[in-house]
Amino acid sequence: MAQSSIEWTEMTWNPTTGCDKLSAGCKFCYAEVMSKRLQAMGIDKYKDGFELRLHEDALLIPYSWKSPKVVFVNSMSDMFHKDVPLSFIQKVFKTMNENPQHTFQVLTKRADILLKHDKHLNWSHNIWMGVSVENDKVVNRIDYLRQTHARVKFLSCEPLIGPLPNMNLQHIDWVIVGGESGRKPRPMNVDWVLDIQHQCEKSEVAFFFKQWGGTNKKKTGRILNGKTYDEMPALENLEEVEF
Repeated sequence: MAQSSIEWTEMTWNPTTGCDKLSAGCKFCYAEVMSKRLQAMGIDKYKDGFELRLHEDALLIPYSWKSPKVVFVNSMSDMFHKDVPLSFIQKVFKTMNENPQHTFQVLTKRADILLKHDKHLNWSHNIWMGVSVENDKVVNRIDYLRQTHARVKFLSCEPLIGPLPNMNLQHIDWVIVGGESGRKPRPMNVDWVLDIQHQCEKSEVAFFFKQWGGTNKKKTGRILNGKTYDEMPALENLEEVEF
């Protein structure tokens, strides 16, 4: 585990590492770049670079945290990758189930596999489930997510590389938006961001603006409409969804 500079979480925990590219949002994957860097540094966990690996020993780590944490699960991978066995995913869920004092934020691009496994997973209230939605070609991921039994459902529209008009935000609790960063970032149009912010406001969905991105993300910052948007799901207002 590691402390995180990601604005919407506190730390990261990686029971799996490695992945492969699935859609346009993966083009400049930060996890792939970081994995190669860690491999070059001689970090044993990343000795295979960005090849998918399962780490049984990591399953015990959350039990050792003494105070409640907000945790991004698998920042260096995708837990619902087709080559991660359901049995291992269930082990990760067991760890999260048995540590209700922590909030676990899980994010995937493989929403179809997520829904396939949904009925075999124990969705305790401390597990937040999200899908990445970088442009309108992958909005079907929202529909898959909506059908799961996760108590908190969220969207990560990062890197936002196209408009997302008229999203169906029913039963979605939180939307994160961010621009791409790095050496050759694809531009994010301010109108795309404003439109998503208005959609969230209209649907009473928490909106979090992470960054404008660019080659110098610190310089571009995260101010929108003259302020920062740090909204989080209002847990006391969430309703149980029956299927």
